Amino acid sequence: MTRHLIHAITPGDHFSPRTGSAIPTVVHGLASASADDAPPRWRHSVLLDETTFRPRYDSAAVIEYRAARGPRPIERVLDAGLARLGLPRVAATRAWRPLADALATMPPAVVLAHNAPALPPLLRGGPHAVVLYAHNDLLRTVGRSEATRRLGDVAAIVCVSEDLAARTAEQLPATLADRVHVVDNGVDTTMFFPAPVEPGRERLRIMYVGRVVEDKGPDVLLRALRALDRDDIECVVVGSGGFDAAAPLTAYERSLRDLAAAVPGPVTFQPFVDRPSLPTLLQSADVFVVPSRWREPSGLTVGEAMATGLPVVASRVGGIPEVVGDAGLLVERDDPDALATALRALVADSDLRRDYGLRARRRAEERDWSSSWRRLRAVIDRL
Repeated sequence: MTRHLIHAITPGDHFSPRTGSAIPTVVHGLASASADDAPPRWRHSVLLDETTFRPRYDSAAVIEYRAARGPRPIERVLDAGLARLGLPRVAATRAWRPLADALATMPPAVVLAHNAPALPPLLRGGPHAVVLYAHNDLLRTVGRSEATRRLGDVAAIVCVSEDLAARTAEQLPATLADRVHVVDNGVDTTMFFPAPVEPGRERLRIMYVGRVVEDKGPDVLLRALRALDRDDIECVVVGSGGFDAAAPLTAYERSLRDLAAAVPGPVTFQPFVDRPSLPTLLQSADVFVVPSRWREPSGLTVGEAMATGLPVVASRVGGIPEVVGDAGLLVERDDPDALATALRALVADSDLRRDYGLRARRRAEERDWSSSWRRLRAVIDRL
């Protein structure tokens, strides 16, 4: 018998290749992988604000609803105060209420509440089994008593890395901590694959792809390249402050232009690109750098670069080491000198780059979306 799995994603988020947003990418990856089940065991749907981007991924059926206004910053502060008093978070409840209403009349299903601790209480007493799917540290501002009130009857809590699962379990009462499971983010190894022909260029190309914000650390990469002091290396920084290539530069993005002026080799800034453009872009690189400062739970671009067969240098923080394993170089976060040392080794040795590239591709193949789907299916099959 085929069962129904419904993904509830953040109101206003898009289920479209036009955006690189993480949660839709994960939903699409899991839903696509489940299509290989024989016989089919789960059919996927996604709850989606009717105004969001088209075209949409065809891996999951769309259940449309009309979104409510999201919480304003001051409302988030007020919500936190209400929670400390043991009261519901009013603005968060308002934002997620339309999704709960859309689910109210549907036959029993398993609902994955992606980054949505506000949704389970709204579905309490209904026909659905609810799973909180944590892509980030959702409970850092939630005390144990509030976690019990909001999540006490969830069927499971899924986290995208062991690091995030450990943090989440620490913030939960013992009655909930044993419901935590790990489902690592996967990678599409057919969409992302090594370049068929090695690019012939005068300079070695080092690439960063991601949101261009301080937490992601592209300035650390530029400082490392300045310390490396070589003009036979070029750097490409791909991304914008958000997911809009046409948005004006932020103050941080402007500061990166100033840093780039002190780097001996050329530095190119390319605004945000959509998903279909990313594989070819990655194939044009020789080395991929993930200089994150924040405790990143997983990091989709890390796996995508590894699937492309690129040697990866990444920060030893959060869930990133779980993705990289022994197939890349890890350095301490916010340490340009350590990053420069790792890059110096790769720049100087083409055999070393090739070895890490081969190891990266093999590890990506072991951690594709089929692997992630099997782990998730092991959780939800029991519900």
